Amino acid sequence: MRVNELAERAGVSGHAVRYYDQLGLLQAARDPENRYRRFDAAAVRRLRFIHRAKSLGFTLAEIAKILEMGEANESPCPVVREIIHRRIEENAARIRNLAELQGRLERAAKCWAKKPNRVPDGHAVCHLIEDFGEDV
Repeated sequence: MRVNELAERAGVSGHAVRYYDQLGLLQAARDPENRYRRFDAAAVRRLRFIHRAKSLGFTLAEIAKILEMGEANESPCPVVREIIHRRIEENAARIRNLAELQGRLERAAKCWAKKPNRVPDGHAVCHLIEDFGEDV
């Protein structure tokens, strides 16, 4: 099947298929007459796997390693578990940082609601930002 047919069957874009082929995540044969990429039925499963792995936050490099392990008849499951646990910790840290940022933004907005606008005076660019922290 051609790129667009594979993309449609797997629910991704033709651009993604071409990109994954270029990276070596998919293996296409070339039609000898017109050099179009040709994929077999296994490519649909592989492309769906790539799409699912991406939806879980795996990087393309991680996906390539997982695929390589599978092709070498090695279980990639321990690596997959380790990546997921690491990603959970990373995301939890990001969420904490975002919650802290959200709190600062809300405090700033509340504080700044009472302050007037000012024109820069050569000593300050924006007094709201420069005074923030002193009054919160």
